Amino acid sequence: MRVASTLKIAIRALRRNKMRSILTALGIIIGVGAVIAMTGIGNGAKIQVEAQIASLGQNVILVFAGGTSPNGLRTGWGGSGGLKVADVTAIQREIPAVTIASPEIRTQTQVVAGSQNWLTTILGESADYFDLRQWPFEEGSSFTEQDVRATKKVAVIGKTVAKYLYSDDSPIGQIIRIKNVPFIILGVLTPKGLSVMGTDQDDVIILPYTSAMKRVAGVTFLRGINIQVDKAENMAPAQQQIITLLRQQHGIRPGKDDDFTVRSQEEIAAMATATAKIMSLLLGAIASVSLVVGGIGIMNIMLVSVTERTREIGIRMAVGAHGRDILLQFLIEAVTLSSLGGIVGILLGLGASWLISTLAGWPTSTSGSSIAIAFLFSAAVGIFFGFYPARKASHLDPIEALRYE
Repeated sequence: MRVASTLKIAIRALRRNKMRSILTALGIIIGVGAVIAMTGIGNGAKIQVEAQIASLGQNVILVFAGGTSPNGLRTGWGGSGGLKVADVTAIQREIPAVTIASPEIRTQTQVVAGSQNWLTTILGESADYFDLRQWPFEEGSSFTEQDVRATKKVAVIGKTVAKYLYSDDSPIGQIIRIKNVPFIILGVLTPKGLSVMGTDQDDVIILPYTSAMKRVAGVTFLRGINIQVDKAENMAPAQQQIITLLRQQHGIRPGKDDDFTVRSQEEIAAMATATAKIMSLLLGAIASVSLVVGGIGIMNIMLVSVTERTREIGIRMAVGAHGRDILLQFLIEAVTLSSLGGIVGILLGLGASWLISTLAGWPTSTSGSSIAIAFLFSAAVGIFFGFYPARKASHLDPIEALRYE
């Protein structure tokens, strides 16, 4: 019996019991739709995390004061005063792959502008920091290296600070008081959104690091160093060179723990996306349970169909149909049912992803490969759960089947 004619017979059999076929396919439809929607949400979260990592800049290495150990947290990132400006100078001088090294001072304090006030993060950085972070200006401009050397009282603010302190007015040239020290605002940065840690990157005021050290924080040490490397392939060698150089700078003997922590952008990306990957796998696994339930429904209905059509099977065998023809017929019915359910489920999942993205504002991303896998999996479910009923039908005794009432 040819496959084409067998397919026609299978479709005809499904059309005879339309409502039962639809209800049977519903399990596959819901399962595939759930898989598509859940993987779309998971992939969207992963893409969002990757975008947040990219907002750090390109080929970035971060050095934090304070060290960690395999046994747990010691002083913590930014928890010690081990880093000095001399370390930054040494990194720029001794490591050829380093193109930018920006000292970082970090503190949080209440700032005042006119009658408004706001609690925000204060960063002290070099003039190259905005190039390192690839952070353009929405309005105004950056402070210069000369401003850094002169410890000028100038500042650049993020969009969140500008919004809450100045509303719709331009803050350029305005005075903002940080710990009662007046700073002139030179520029407003374009919005970057949330960081990898979920903090608002735009809720920040950036000063020359010399001004932040002397006029705001009152310290002589750094909380961190932001470093940019010329090429991606130089990241790992440069990271190791930085560790070796800082150990020499700090006089740390072999076998002793570092008083600093060095992390590359790749390491941060791997740690951040690991959670998104686990979430995608978990959501996909939970949604796949629906496919299994749908497959069991197909097996159940096909077994009922075999029982109902026992006499028909006997007649086919009596007029010359072989067991493999009967097997193929029922197998094609099961695969057709699951494949049609898979197609409808894909459309339902894409629609659900779009609806979630539109109404909830969650980013979603559905790749062509995930759609293809979902469809193939739905067809595989039909083969797997339809094989037993089909095999049972093909092994019926023609004489007993003809006697069946």
